[in-house]
Amino acid sequence: MKVFRLDDLDAEREANQGAYLQFLRERTMSAGLYALKAGDTDPQKPHGQDEIYLVVSGRAAITVGEETTTVARGSVVYVPAGTPHRFHHITEDLRVMVVFSPPET
Repeated sequence: MKVFRLDDLDAEREANQGAYLQFLRERTMSAGLYALKAGDTDPQKPHGQDEIYLVVSGRAAITVGEETTTVARGSVVYVPAGTPHRFHHITEDLRVMVVFSPPET
């Protein structure tokens, strides 16, 4: 069993001065914590893996392909592999759990 505490992951991410921290990598999936400050620009490019976002805190809009919606704590978003996507109009600091399958390369 592997157990992670969100506060510990967030502290490690901040200590490494990055927006993204991969904290789990297994044969069929990987997981990470992604954070953007209010007003930040999300520099993401399409990924080669399917992914799921779980918004842990914050508020923003997300565009996936041609669709846009508002997300906040508790929102879950599925992004198919290869689909352009990005968070924008980030009005509250955003923390998002990200799961990739297969693992992010």
